[in-house]
Amino acid sequence: MTPTQPLSRDALKAQAKRLRKALEAEGNFISHGEALELLAHQMGHRDWNTLSAKAGNRPDTPLAVGGRVSGHYLGQRFDADIIGLQSVSSGSGGWRVSLDLDAAVDVVKFDGFSNMRRRINGTVGRDGRSVARTSDGTPHVQLSLR
Repeated sequence: MTPTQPLSRDALKAQAKRLRKALEAEGNFISHGEALELLAHQMGHRDWNTLSAKAGNRPDTPLAVGGRVSGHYLGQRFDADIIGLQSVSSGSGGWRVSLDLDAAVDVVKFDGFSNMRRRINGTVGRDGRSVARTSDGTPHVQLSLR
């Protein structure tokens, strides 16, 4: 899955670093430069210089597909992988996120039954909070952004 918003150069370098560590864990040792080149090829570019030029100097976004995030969903704490990300252009911007939670959360507050979810979707603003709110005014999704 590819984010709709191109990654920054810093995010690409971090991704190459994760690739290098993953390969190293399997016994395949490569340099950081080789990881950058592999990443560029994987993303459909001729080489790292071409990908780097495309990334330009845009500011880093705190979210990226494959990244980790923590926060609260309906008042319950979670840690999750970002499995989908789409930039939202209306208003002050933000993202539509799809998350795969490490542990399921109960989305029902009634004691009589439960409805556990491990995958959630939401639209959050640049502050990591959703516009959608519960009846007491708490945002449905609150992400901890760095």
